[in-house]
Amino acid sequence: MRRTLMLCSPAGAVLLLIVTSCSQQPQRTAEVVAAPGQQLPAEPGDSLWNQVPEHLAKMIPQDLVEPRLMTPSTAEVTVRALTNRTEIAFRLEWLDDSKSDTPGPAAMVDACAVQIPQKLDKEPPDPQMGMAGKSVQVTYWRADWQASVAGRGDTIRDLYPNAAIDHYPFEAKSLEPGSQAQKEMALRYAPARALGNLRSGPRAQPVEDLIASGPGTLAPGPSLGSTGKGRHEKSGWSVVIRRPLPEGLSPGQRTLVAFAVWQGSQHEAGARKMRTGWIPLLRK
Repeated sequence: MRRTLMLCSPAGAVLLLIVTSCSQQPQRTAEVVAAPGQQLPAEPGDSLWNQVPEHLAKMIPQDLVEPRLMTPSTAEVTVRALTNRTEIAFRLEWLDDSKSDTPGPAAMVDACAVQIPQKLDKEPPDPQMGMAGKSVQVTYWRADWQASVAGRGDTIRDLYPNAAIDHYPFEAKSLEPGSQAQKEMALRYAPARALGNLRSGPRAQPVEDLIASGPGTLAPGPSLGSTGKGRHEKSGWSVVIRRPLPEGLSPGQRTLVAFAVWQGSQHEAGARKMRTGWIPLLRK
């Protein structure tokens, strides 16, 4: 922005001052730089993120294992990172004008993930979900889980408010609400929850800690206590994923990190995703 100011001097002359200002552009880095900070913001829109350098990670289709994704969807993801002595927080941003956060038959949901080698090693594992003997840790965020954490229920009435439902046996008047008999009856109509499926039912966090040692081996891992929060605006998603700092990563040291994005509107799920290769991650 350019402005011209007119000032009157004591001698009556008019002094023209031209003031030029421009918005400050974020610092771009060739690697993901985890800046030190006392606080790790949970909100994607926290102003602390504006003080952190960003890395523009180019994404590539997953074309190595079935089901492949050959058509590029997400071109890039912008990454910022902050760390304290024990944890690291990533903020991921990508373009997606369609908010896909409702599960259902043939419906896919938006998601993203952060992948880090389980151990610091001079010879890193393969970026495609690790390899035998060299596992990777994955923290996975989903938009439908975010909606659940934000208060949306997971019943048919919650997910499909225009659906017509005649009657559920577990809602019979003969069953006292909240009784053991009523709870047991309700589980019969929620088989995934009855079997202990970790992905069903209400959630405390919209993220899940996973572990893998090669394509096709992804499984629930030991809980790292990771947290997350996503926010969708007109242009796309901003998601914060917070997890423990990689073990043994001291200030000035590097490890590796990779990212993945799924766009539900493009029918992406499972192996059908956009991904990055390994990117250096520097702890400042």
